[in-house]
Amino acid sequence: MNYMMDSTSKQLRRLWAFAAAITFLCSACDSAEPGEEGPEPRIGRGATVSVEKLADKTAEEIRADMEDVGIPIQARFPVTVYKVVYETVDTHDEVTIASGALLVPKSPTPVPLLSLQHGTVLVRTRVPSSDEPQRLLGMVFATGGYIVSMPDLLGLGDSPGLHPYVHAKSSATAVVDMLRASSDFVVAEAIESTGQLFLIGYSQGGYTAMAAHRALETEHADEFTVTASAPMAGPYDLSGTMAEVMTSDQPHPAPYYLAYALIAYNEIYELHDSPSRFLKSPYDTTIPPMFDGTRSGIEINRELPEIPRDMLNPMELAAFEADPDHPFRQRLRENDLYDWAPQAPIRMYHCSQDTHVSINNSEKALSRMLELGADVELVNPLPVGDHFACAFFSLTLAKNWLDTF
Repeated sequence: MNYMMDSTSKQLRRLWAFAAAITFLCSACDSAEPGEEGPEPRIGRGATVSVEKLADKTAEEIRADMEDVGIPIQARFPVTVYKVVYETVDTHDEVTIASGALLVPKSPTPVPLLSLQHGTVLVRTRVPSSDEPQRLLGMVFATGGYIVSMPDLLGLGDSPGLHPYVHAKSSATAVVDMLRASSDFVVAEAIESTGQLFLIGYSQGGYTAMAAHRALETEHADEFTVTASAPMAGPYDLSGTMAEVMTSDQPHPAPYYLAYALIAYNEIYELHDSPSRFLKSPYDTTIPPMFDGTRSGIEINRELPEIPRDMLNPMELAAFEADPDHPFRQRLRENDLYDWAPQAPIRMYHCSQDTHVSINNSEKALSRMLELGADVELVNPLPVGDHFACAFFSLTLAKNWLDTF
């Protein structure tokens, strides 16, 4: 289910870097005057625990970094990179911490805020706050004129526990609370902002961007106003499209998506008392320990059958297929993201030959949102492109579209 792209894949990481070919806007960053009193510290969700400067990058250094991965770009502004640790809540609404990267450009004009969501991650250190390649696309946006907020999400980076994979509520809270911490930093540092807020992400990042957009408009409209969002290649229809794909008799290029969702949902919802209830031998003993934050999707895929359903306990699979209200399907349904009416414009991007995350996810979201009167479009940027080839074209077009605002 997924970005769901495996950010540990060299090809995918290169495609994220490849998005550096996009054209950019202007930005600004001013410092607060010495001795000037800052705002009262935030208490609770979004409160900043710590801020650490990771790097100061000149435009020339950013250009050189992009050339090192084979992509020449016009780097317009220097960028300062920070690691932010902030307070949030976990899947049971208990107080916890999360981390992320904040990229701040230096320019004489006001800058908008962009929340950029990463794809599927299993290795907890391969996230924006601790892995420079994960920040490459963010650097493209930042040097082009956006303050870029890049949350690691729960269970990754400095956040404890298992990552709650494709869980809508916690995906959104991590993003919203990172935006709060980012906004507080902007105010404290007297950085001039346009007041605009954009959301973008690809694969699981598309799912996260959609979840955050919905939460911002339905729960935090008094605090944030979304200008526009570009969720790309996300699994918005978990209970329908993705469930059908993952329980079909066809091979899938990333069977670990199913295992990840099963283990994460059991952690959140306590669906079973033993992995043997939903995974058959030997997968019930070999696979759960691999989701310890040190193994990549590629490593886990090697231990799984190419046809995802072949890892499942046959009795539980039969129950799932026969019962539309099976507990796992009910939980998937709770985390679907297509049945709502966004107020700000959304432009989804998805390629029709995507075998990781079927375009049916975006088509279903488009149909339902149009029925509800939303300003939403679906762009198929490369009809022959698979999940990875589609990423560059989607990101390029999405960047150009966001620039028009």
